[in-house]
Amino acid sequence: MVETEGKYANVNGMKMYYEVSGKGDPLIVLHGAYMNIISMGEIIPKLARTHQVYALELQGHGRTTDIDRPITYPNLADDVAAFMDAVGLKKVNVFGYSMGGVTGLQLAIRYPEKVSRLIVASVAYDLEGWQPEFKNFIPQMNVEMFLNLPFAEEYRKLAPDPDGFPALAEKLIALEKEPMAWEEDVKNLKTPVLIIAGDADVVTLEHTIVMFRLLGGGVMGDMDKPLPDSRLAIMPATSHTAVIIQPDLLIAFIEPFLKGETPKGFIE
Repeated sequence: MVETEGKYANVNGMKMYYEVSGKGDPLIVLHGAYMNIISMGEIIPKLARTHQVYALELQGHGRTTDIDRPITYPNLADDVAAFMDAVGLKKVNVFGYSMGGVTGLQLAIRYPEKVSRLIVASVAYDLEGWQPEFKNFIPQMNVEMFLNLPFAEEYRKLAPDPDGFPALAEKLIALEKEPMAWEEDVKNLKTPVLIIAGDADVVTLEHTIVMFRLLGGGVMGDMDKPLPDSRLAIMPATSHTAVIIQPDLLIAFIEPFLKGETPKGFIE
């Protein structure tokens, strides 16, 4: 069993909770909206078998305090960068799911010198990348519809302010309406990226493929040219919330990517 140590770091006016586990190259793990380290499930201990994992709880989530500031992807990315400075991490691999994945993408865009390799699960780089059903749902979102969901109860168990969930929900609803149009930024990334998505995810398959092509992917192999550094993995029969509960499949995608390993075809 991998030992875990929970700590706090002072980051941009908040007390950010994080846990360190495992040994090896440092790997930061970023959770999704309304989530925390616990709700990320088994992927963290599995990653900690071969990496020193720094699992963070982002602004207002889990045991991390909230501050008087909107939750935006640039803000969250700045927090991760400040966290790295606070704990002495110069350059790391990053794995982010959903909100954490988009945060990781912004981290690589804003601080490319801090990210060795990036794994993003269930992400878009443009608001147009979300499924039509989700885009239509965003204007209907209100705080009340989230108050009785399971993650609201989980929030009350961990949060420094157990009554702070409505304020968090309000900020996360506003986050869904924040501008996102980062095509040029993605195209200019030099960081190798592994994109993971479910085939029934909140992001469309078409958008995911365009993102992969922006990163240099989608070429033909077996033609005496090296494969691109970035990769794409689609999880079958998988909705958005089912992505993170398949840790064995995630590990099968993540570990070869982090090691730079590629399957060898019979044409060499």
